[in-house]
Amino acid sequence: MSQRPTLLVIAGPTAVGKTSYAISLAKQLKTVIISADSRQAYAGMPIATAQPSKEEMEGVPHYFIGHIDPKDGYSAGQFERETLHLLKKLFKKHQTVILAGGTGLYIDAVVKGLDEFPPIDPTIRQQLNQIHQDDGLRPLILELEENDPAYAKIVDKHNPRRIIRALEFIRATGRPFSAFRKNKPKDRFFTTTTILLERERSELYDRINRRVLLMQNAGLVKEAKKWYAFRHLNATQTVGYRELFQYFDGDISLDRAIELIQQNSRRYAKRQLTWLRRMDIDIRVSL
Repeated sequence: MSQRPTLLVIAGPTAVGKTSYAISLAKQLKTVIISADSRQAYAGMPIATAQPSKEEMEGVPHYFIGHIDPKDGYSAGQFERETLHLLKKLFKKHQTVILAGGTGLYIDAVVKGLDEFPPIDPTIRQQLNQIHQDDGLRPLILELEENDPAYAKIVDKHNPRRIIRALEFIRATGRPFSAFRKNKPKDRFFTTTTILLERERSELYDRINRRVLLMQNAGLVKEAKKWYAFRHLNATQTVGYRELFQYFDGDISLDRAIELIQQNSRRYAKRQLTWLRRMDIDIRVSL
């Protein structure tokens, strides 16, 4: 029997250095990289989502970067299906393929598979969407924290879709969303090795702060302005845009917006680490 191919997962928080590490490894292994970053999947947002440029890719083929229209939306379920379909093709040429990113839910979807959930009355989602539209995310976050503190601790609190999805199940069943997330692995046609990249927290936060300034110099404000008219989209509810939308509204200064982007990026990295450290890690690499 032939040896099963290997999916090499490179995980880590934002700005830890996943891109350069994965590219260096891909060149050594003569293989390709699949991005597991929920934000980098969207087209037209290269600066805010820190998409690697063609020069940075150094000739290594990358998949699932900038391939989705932000107006269409994207889900972990779609990512799971598309990645598994792609892997069947890639493993015909490569014994090892790299999956690199910081979106823990996307990594889990490919490695373990997503849990199956009971059907939910669509009117519940309509009610929750109306609350979000009228009052913002805050009341929904408070409801989630009260009814499912375990999931509230790890969920991206700036992602309306994930918060509303959890509350749908809570309201429909009267049980915590985390109770449905059994994480029972599904059978896969490959083996998995997971590498977690880490840095000292002070160094990571310094890298995040400097990256935000580089993004500003690269044209982040101009890029965000293009999406200002579409600020209601789930895709634009991302760190780097939300804060600049406040600046465009005249609510805060540009300097304050940049400070908030740095602060929220650090908080995002902390949430990523909370999620990633609960995964089955085979190798930890301190950079």
